[in-house]
Formats: sequence, C-alpha cells, structure tokens
Amino acid sequence: MKKQFSRREFLNTTVGFSAIAFLGVAEFKKNNQRLSFSTLGCPDWSFDEILNFASTHGYSGIEFRGLKREMNLPKCPEFLKDNIPMTLKRFKEKKLNVVNLGASTQLHHSDPIERARHLEEGKNFINLAHELNCPYIRVFPNNLPKDRDKQETFKLISDGLVELGNYAQDKGVMVLMETHGEVVHTADIAKVMSMANHPKVGLVWDIVNMWTITKEDPQLMYDSLKNYIHHTHIKDAKMVDDKPQYVFLGKGDTPILKAVDILKKNNYKGYYSFEWEKMWHPELGAPDVAFADYSTQMRKLLK
Repeated sequence: MKKQFSRREFLNTTVGFSAIAFLGVAEFKKNNQRLSFSTLGCPDWSFDEILNFASTHGYSGIEFRGLKREMNLPKCPEFLKDNIPMTLKRFKEKKLNVVNLGASTQLHHSDPIERARHLEEGKNFINLAHELNCPYIRVFPNNLPKDRDKQETFKLISDGLVELGNYAQDKGVMVLMETHGEVVHTADIAKVMSMANHPKVGLVWDIVNMWTITKEDPQLMYDSLKNYIHHTHIKDAKMVDDKPQYVFLGKGDTPILKAVDILKKNNYKGYYSFEWEKMWHPELGAPDVAFADYSTQMRKLLK
C-alpha cells in the first residue's frame, strides 16, 4: 500500500495530536467518548509505550491483541500471575481500562483435537480477563467449510460459544464473537447468536469486516444485531480490485461513519476500538500517527 498521508496531513495530524493532549482524558470521559485501540496496530511497542500513549492522547481503554508480537497473551511477562498486581497498578496509575482481550480461538473446527486446543485457548483468555478485571474476550467464528453443511458449522460455532460462556459465567467475563472470516452476513451471524442464546455471549461488531464482503447497509446490520453488540472495531478502507486497503478514518469507501452515527444515535455504551492492522499489514503508516488521527476524528464525530 502506498503511503497514506502527505507531509501537510502529517503536520495537521500532529497539531490535532497536541490539542488532544492538552484537552486530556477527562474531556473524553466527560463526553462519554469511550475510545480504545487494539495493540494489533502497534506490534513493536512495549507495554509502557502503549500505556503512556493511550493515557496522554484521549484514550481510556486498551484492547490487547498481542504484545511485542506475542499473540498468546497469557505468555506475556506482564500477564503472568505473579506480575498481574503490578500490571493492574500501572493501569490504575494511568487511569486506563483493559477493555478486551483478543484470542485467536476459532470455533468452526470439527476435529476433536483441534477443537479442544482452540477451546482451551479461549478458556485461558477468560482466566486472564478475570485477573485483569477485563469484561470481554474476543473469539472468531470463523470459516464455513465447503464440504460441510452450513447449519452443522453454525452448531459447532454456537456450541463453542455456549461452552466458553458457561466457563465465563462466574468470572465476570463475557465471550464476544467477532463478525469475522466467512461468518459476516447479518443473517448468518444472527442465526449463530440465536442458537447460542447465552447471557455471557455477545458480539464484537466489525462493520468493515462485514461490509467489504456483503455490502449490506449498516442500518440493516445494526437492526438485526443490536441486542448482541457489546464492543466495536472501527476502521476504514479503500476497495482496490475488490480487496480492502486500510486507510485513516473517513478516507475510505466504507460506510463506517454512518455506522458510528447509528451507534451514537442509539446511545451505544461500549468502546469504539480502533483496529489498525499493522501486525498483518506492515506497509501501513506508523501507529502513533494513525492512533492520533483516529482520536482526533472520533472526538469530532462523538462530540
């Protein structure tokens, strides 16, 4: 992907960046602007760099999807059991919340060994979320194998959600399925969620994951899925040869701004979490510039 911003745009962003630092996190909290970013966008930042940036640039939450390129969060030094009290202390000092833990768990698998491995990972993330006072973990649905009836796959996914939901029941954690992979059509997602029908199971609404494939209207998506949405992934993209190339918010072809407006008008109470996929797309711009731009744009949208 080509560079996404000119020198003038960079300077303008830097000015906005400084303005947000001046206004501070309190202004965002006062306006109930619950902004977070996924660490997928800063795969090489240290724990301290993540916290310092978030606390001074209008964010009140962090969504952990890897840390220093280690995607299995329970293995990260900061999240080892003996280190968690200090980790929690650092979050409190920075007035930040851990808002979601992104697992790689996929629930479509039918092979018993592979399925058990994925469910075990999900349970390990639930345990970690409980220790971190984090309300959610994210899991994937994820694929719809062509050699298997779709309804059978829906049952595998919903059964997995129920098993993880039951495990999370007494831990103060909810299991959220992201609209991801091949399970992105609104009707399919609604079907899986109704089959699971569990109080500890909900959705991460990733509008762009859905729209780039389905081209469904965000209002249709929201009206069908609103009762399940607890967390959102916000991003934008230009469509090139029918494939998304990620750009700064408001610079793409997707209806992401319409979706944010729908959430705002319906008094959505969860986090608007920026997903800048630099871990998977190293050609994307630097995280500090991208995160600063997102905070600036979202502050305007949610004002």
